[in-house]
Amino acid sequence: MPQRLELAPVIGIPFRPASRRRTITVVTPVSKRRDLKEFILSRSLFRSTAVVGQMTMVSRVLGFIRDIVIAKMFGTTAAADVFFVAFKIPNLFRRLFAEGAFSQAFIPVLTENKTTGDQEKVIDLVGATAGVLSLVLFVVVAIGVLAAPIFIAVFAPGFTQDAEKWELATLMLRITFPYLMFISITALFGSLLNTYGRFAIPALTPALLNVAIIGAALYLAPTIERPVVALAVGVFIGGVLQFAVQLVAVLRLGIFRRITFNFSHPGVRQILRLMGPAMFGVSVAQINLMIDTLIASFLETGSISWLYYSDRLVEFPLGVFGIALATVVLPSLSRAHAQNEPRNFSAMMDWALRLVLLIGLPAAFALALLAGPMLSTLFQYGVMSERDVMMAGQSLIAYSCGLTAFILVKILAPGFYAKQDTRTPVRIGVIAMSVNVILNLALVGPLAHAGLALATSLAAFVNAGLLLRALIANGSYNPASGWTSYVLKLCVATAIMCLVLWTLNVSQATWTAEDAFGRGAMLAKLILAGAGSYFLCAFAVGLRPRFFMHGVKGE
Repeated sequence: MPQRLELAPVIGIPFRPASRRRTITVVTPVSKRRDLKEFILSRSLFRSTAVVGQMTMVSRVLGFIRDIVIAKMFGTTAAADVFFVAFKIPNLFRRLFAEGAFSQAFIPVLTENKTTGDQEKVIDLVGATAGVLSLVLFVVVAIGVLAAPIFIAVFAPGFTQDAEKWELATLMLRITFPYLMFISITALFGSLLNTYGRFAIPALTPALLNVAIIGAALYLAPTIERPVVALAVGVFIGGVLQFAVQLVAVLRLGIFRRITFNFSHPGVRQILRLMGPAMFGVSVAQINLMIDTLIASFLETGSISWLYYSDRLVEFPLGVFGIALATVVLPSLSRAHAQNEPRNFSAMMDWALRLVLLIGLPAAFALALLAGPMLSTLFQYGVMSERDVMMAGQSLIAYSCGLTAFILVKILAPGFYAKQDTRTPVRIGVIAMSVNVILNLALVGPLAHAGLALATSLAAFVNAGLLLRALIANGSYNPASGWTSYVLKLCVATAIMCLVLWTLNVSQATWTAEDAFGRGAMLAKLILAGAGSYFLCAFAVGLRPRFFMHGVKGE
């Protein structure tokens, strides 16, 4: 039967009333109609990813300013180590409980209910979920505050050998732990906004945490007896600010009208059933990082800080691109599954994986080659020494080896959660975490803190590889044609970029001798030269922007 195709909304011609608008009847093959649909979908995903990436970049830049302030005021002292532990513990629970488990379980269930078109059903689900989540969080936070000394003993057992460290860490954890409640409810709000296509506000609000910590460090720290405690206060304030801003945005959606404590609600029970496995499966990388911190607490003072600063640099491309892409892809994959569109599901996955390699591969090599310059430019001020830069550089190189795998996991895991399959990622996560522990024990001796970072990177590749194999095996993902040629082209462009960066870079002593402005100018030139050479080479070997506006074509 001929397909009636109204061209106006597709190619941008202004609408006219139906009585005056000409409708062209054309015969279009099924494959052409599918390609057109996939093109429009991929373009929308690309734009949404760009929006989230831009908003996330603002937050990440403020995060770097935050870390520069902390590095200048506290360096890699024992006080800094204590703060990073007190900050990492609620952050781990946030990523496990809120951004990790909850979002991955809630969005598919919400999408499934939203697809039915019953607004009241969605309102009931949101109200019951908000009530149950708030009650659970209150209990968890109360336990966390009361059992703070136990948490410190578990996550940083090396601190128990120093009474002053342990007491300070306990105090700061009791201040930062309530942050978990505010940020977890904020994750609920973010999931709602993302499902309804509002990506900008959830991506931008993390900047408020950085602003709060910077303000506390600059204005509160000088006025109290233990200046580092001000950082913990900043974390608490940042959580409250994020909650308040996203609450306003969610109320405008009109679907958050009441709160009920209904544990028997079918949607809530479905979310809770999915959350348990998801809590572990999606957050293996974070668990591995905490294992790194645990072991590092037994190493020389400064090891935790070196790992923290190097991890922060890896988190920049991971957050700006990897998490941004994952944020956009999960609702789309969930919708494709709810609407029984396996071809679109596979096409979206293929498109996302190509983008991961396009950005992740050169970013990983650039981080490794520019480890020292980046750390010097951002953090080598005040009490942070040249040796600190050298030691943090070792772990940054090790972490950068796994950057592509870290991003791949962020894309591959939603492929299972969109289908409400939480068991497979858990099984794979157990294997990856076991590999990480074994490699930690094997590499910490010869490589110290850098061995911990390298173990985490290698375990991420195991995780990503097994997830990819499982998606292909169960038929969820069928790689499109052109992958071999595509990867070869990326490798050529990346190799040229590496040659340019290696040629233009100078000795570490030269970086140390420069002031902040000089370092910034030198680093900017290197980044521009590297990015320019990479994308010019990619263009020369045949890659075009339109390839990434079309989900299934790689050639």
